[in-house]
Amino acid sequence: MRLTCPLCGDRDRREFYYMGHATYLDRPAADAPAEAWDAYLHLRENPCGPTHDLWQHEAGCGAWLRVTRDTATHEITAVELAR
Repeated sequence: MRLTCPLCGDRDRREFYYMGHATYLDRPAADAPAEAWDAYLHLRENPCGPTHDLWQHEAGCGAWLRVTRDTATHEITAVELAR
């Protein structure tokens, strides 16, 4: 799989670090019940189809990227700098 960094151009996926879905996770309060912490730490969506992911160009410019990718086909449809 290849990603196109907006700053560096077309690169191999191994230059990037996958950080997960580009959605905000609500961290439970320190005194939240164990079930809330279990869900926060272990339960994630695993969609089939288009997703928005965060990647870091770790072995390149270091930029954070928002990648639109299809999890079924691994087709990359958009890469933009994360804001």
